[in-house]
Amino acid sequence: MAKKKIVKTNAIRLVEQQKIAYVEHQYEWSEEHLSANDVAQQLGEQENIYKTLVAVGNKTGPLVAVIPGNRALDLKKMAKASGNKKVEMLHLRDLEATTGYIRGGCSPVGMKKLFPTYFDQSAESLPTMIVSAGRRGLQMEVAPQDLAKITRGYFVDIIE
Repeated sequence: MAKKKIVKTNAIRLVEQQKIAYVEHQYEWSEEHLSANDVAQQLGEQENIYKTLVAVGNKTGPLVAVIPGNRALDLKKMAKASGNKKVEMLHLRDLEATTGYIRGGCSPVGMKKLFPTYFDQSAESLPTMIVSAGRRGLQMEVAPQDLAKITRGYFVDIIE
């Protein structure tokens, strides 16, 4: 029997092009279980799971926030860090058109455009962090410094 070929996502292609070391983690998903906490439970990795959120600043437009899976984004801190007066979450219906990704499969790497990206400062000291690899059911474990380099991201205090 022929082995089924795993289709690489944009995120994984970009990480490989930059010769960044990563580890893939696959997991079972369903529409009811797309949260970072659900992923963390399946992978047994509570501490290192980070979720990718997309917000919109009144001056900058789309912004990417990468925060611990069990925490919430502080929109006021995000506004301050990004030089906006006000930041609100991007409406879910606009996510795919803006980023090229769908809910539950949004990676900070490989979006349609390179948006300003902010990692919560808690990631900066970790040896690795786990983020979406651009598809539901697939995560990638990468050094935070490498992710920041490929996304031109900043480490800032952006969680509640």
